Amino acid sequence: MSTPQSNPAGEATRHSFPGTTEESETAAAAQQEVADQMRDIAEVPAVEVITTAAVHLMSAAAVKCGLAEGDDAEALKDLDEARKLITALAGFVTAAAPEIGSQHAGPLRDGLRSLQLAFREASVIQDAPGKGPGEKFTGPVS
Repeated sequence: MSTPQSNPAGEATRHSFPGTTEESETAAAAQQEVADQMRDIAEVPAVEVITTAAVHLMSAAAVKCGLAEGDDAEALKDLDEARKLITALAGFVTAAAPEIGSQHAGPLRDGLRSLQLAFREASVIQDAPGKGPGEKFTGPVS
């Protein structure tokens, strides 16, 4: 408790304890925000969620293949990471294709193929046909 002797400025010091009204209001606001976000995601069609996730994987793989814009593109290149991302993308696109239809899957497959070819071009040591990133899902890419 604040007294004039312990608080020379004469200002009251506020102490918060778990379960106080302020903490409860903050928790309620956070819960409302989560509820609003869940409602928002519920309104997004599945095909949009799937294609958005695929585009994120593609973008990350492109950067790791050294295809980023800017002077630091070579510094961001990491083919080990690119291989993982391309393989994940290949499995994702292959699994999602029947669900999202050819009008959505076609461009994703084209982007995937472009990444696989970019990876092959960036690699010093070439993978055997069918052994490149994602090729166990897509078949050999040339």
